Amino acid sequence: MEDGSRGKVRISDHVIAVIAGSAALENSELISMTGGLYEDFSKRISGQRAAKGVMVKVVEDEVTIDLRINVSYGQKIDDVCKQLQLKVKDMVERMTGLLVKEVNIRVEGIKPA
Repeated sequence: MEDGSRGKVRISDHVIAVIAGSAALENSELISMTGGLYEDFSKRISGQRAAKGVMVKVVEDEVTIDLRINVSYGQKIDDVCKQLQLKVKDMVERMTGLLVKEVNIRVEGIKPA
């Protein structure tokens, strides 16, 4: 974030991941967020506890967010993902003041509602 007269403000990747995950889970067509082996392994190595199914990369004031999700059976996946991208982008930008460059979504499963 910008350098102000009082000093710098930095928002941790974990905080951004929690915001993104919370925004995503507000979507009723979304059943759950999914973590994978890589995510679990990286948490153990780094000691970070990222929100499940959310990976965040911050470069200066721009954020890239990767989400891994399960969608409710019978939903139009393309529509669910587009709505999810908009919701996550809006929430993260509003709460952090950072620019969300990308919200990438990987649908890993379809589950019964």
